[in-house]
Amino acid sequence: MWMAGGAAAAVIAVAAVIAPSVGDVVSGGDDAAVGPTSAEVSDSGAVAFDASPEMSAEADLRGGAMMADGAQVISSASATLRVSDPTAALDAIGSAAITRGGYVESSRIGAWEPVQPIDVIPGAPGPAVSPDTSGGWMSVRVPADELPALVEDLAGIGEVVAASIDRTDVTAQVVDLEARVDAAEVSVERLTQLLAQAADVTDLIAAESALAERQATLESYQRQLEMLDDQIAMASLWVTVEPRTSPVAADPAGFTDGVAAGWNGLVATLNAIVIALGFLVPWILVIGVAGAVIWLAVRVIRRRRAKRAAAPSESKTE
Repeated sequence: MWMAGGAAAAVIAVAAVIAPSVGDVVSGGDDAAVGPTSAEVSDSGAVAFDASPEMSAEADLRGGAMMADGAQVISSASATLRVSDPTAALDAIGSAAITRGGYVESSRIGAWEPVQPIDVIPGAPGPAVSPDTSGGWMSVRVPADELPALVEDLAGIGEVVAASIDRTDVTAQVVDLEARVDAAEVSVERLTQLLAQAADVTDLIAAESALAERQATLESYQRQLEMLDDQIAMASLWVTVEPRTSPVAADPAGFTDGVAAGWNGLVATLNAIVIALGFLVPWILVIGVAGAVIWLAVRVIRRRRAKRAAAPSESKTE
């Protein structure tokens, strides 16, 4: 009895000690979501891709300084290219990403819908919707320090219509998740020790239930932290590819152009008439044959009626 009472008292004491810290861990689960805080770092120097090399280099130095200061930064970029061959351009983009230590995450050519950016960064850039169904898109991931160079590589693949690089500081989320993981690990360790000291079935069931809950919480935070680490290490690039369009011919601007346009209109009209006649010829033949058959039938019937009418008159005269 004294041992059972002591074990029960130990359960209550340990629960009282770890409840506040674990309560903070559990209640803060929603706050530890992988979305960024208001501390966002935008690389404004890379918003316009056609900026001067000095501005681009300065932007890259700013980005490198942020990383060197120990900040945890998620980098992402988007670009729109205008090319002659969308398929070849997408192949070149994928090859460039692989060369820089990355990989192709997804791509599509032809009739398509834009891919959605990873939900970790609300409002992250994604491929724009193109009304032309012969274009396409590609999503690639490369090491974060290779992202600016990969964006610059796009200029050698096609005409860069627009490009931007965004950097989001998630240091606060990383620190918060690491603290939650540490607290959850301490809680799991204490509950494991308590489980080994349980003297009766009631204490054992209570300890197992609490331990299972803490382990699930710990694994959830560990997965979120791993996801953040992966997105910090590997940047994302979304590229939309548009085909080049042929220039539209101008309307007639002078007498010569008017004559040419009139001649083209005459030729088009005559061509339409010839096509219409060709379409009507089979119908005319069928209608002509049917009309000839009907005419012959009517003529035969009239001759028979005339003969019948002439026969009684001849018999009366005799």
